[in-house]
Amino acid sequence: MARKPNTETSTANLGFEQKLWLTADKLRNNMDAAEYKHVVLGLIFLKYISDTFEEHRAKLLAGQGDYAGANAEDPDEYKAENVFWVPADARWSHLQASAKQPTIGKTVDDAMVAIERDNPRLKGVLPKDYARPGLDKQRLGELIDVIATIELTAASEGEKTHRSVDLLGRVYEYFLTRFASAEGKNGGQYLRHSACWLPGAAGVAAWRMRVQRVVASD
Repeated sequence: MARKPNTETSTANLGFEQKLWLTADKLRNNMDAAEYKHVVLGLIFLKYISDTFEEHRAKLLAGQGDYAGANAEDPDEYKAENVFWVPADARWSHLQASAKQPTIGKTVDDAMVAIERDNPRLKGVLPKDYARPGLDKQRLGELIDVIATIELTAASEGEKTHRSVDLLGRVYEYFLTRFASAEGKNGGQYLRHSACWLPGAAGVAAWRMRVQRVVASD
């Protein structure tokens, strides 16, 4: 018999995840949940990459200890710490500043392309179809403003840097579970098949392990 997901565990101690879901789901309007999940989860992953980048950038700008004399705009400073380099026009602050523009879809797509270009490990991973005509750009901008309220870094949890990926995993797993419910699918089956656009992910557990290998520091 297939093992059912432990919903009590996956939804325990929820706070911002639930509030974020309720707001994001309102913005879904008539869009099919199967399509909307890629819009939301792609932005959440982009927010995680940007937050992690900004966290390390702050250390470089402070220039203390090992970071004395570091150049905060040198991609090698980030790669040395296993942090993805995010070019200026792909940073979350830029996306949020452009959220009300009718071209926000193309702005997001361009950000995804730029991040993949500068980080070969992410090539072919990020969704790049936010400019499609069928996606309401006003609601996309509103969704960006909603996701901007999440801090997907270790600092927001008061833990070590390598734990930030677990915070991302919490949000990701919770959203997949809710999307499964919206589509009327079995949660366990849905989790296995809905994370396929992420690198090497057959499900949330496998995806977490993969992301830890790619983005977490030892």
